Amino acid sequence: MKAHKDIGSYIKAAPKEVQPLLKQMREAIREVAPGASEAISYGIPTFKLHGNLVHFGAFKTHVSFFPTSSGVAAFAKELSKYKLSKGTVQFPLDQKLPLPLIKKIVRFRVKEVKARQTQQNGGRVMKKL
Repeated sequence: MKAHKDIGSYIKAAPKEVQPLLKQMREAIREVAPGASEAISYGIPTFKLHGNLVHFGAFKTHVSFFPTSSGVAAFAKELSKYKLSKGTVQFPLDQKLPLPLIKKIVRFRVKEVKARQTQQNGGRVMKKL
């Protein structure tokens, strides 16, 4: 796939059969991380919240979800039926996405990122303007 300026154009350029999965992934992440911004990073859809929160992308045989190594490790048992690497989960194209699990992992990442941000600010909670 070519370089894209936003997640919408990335999804539109994906094969038709993959687009519904990508849209579902995007909506699930948006739902549980409404304060995160959307971007294209490393050539794939990315949600940012004080840095990279999660990424996802379309591949020939699967949709990958990149919740970082901590996200994969924290849910390793629940993710065990999928192909995993240190920071990546592969969901086969011929299966429904486990949206409740994806949302759970994104919630975990939001808490993790916010806790790290609070820690870096000496315990002060940062408020949005």
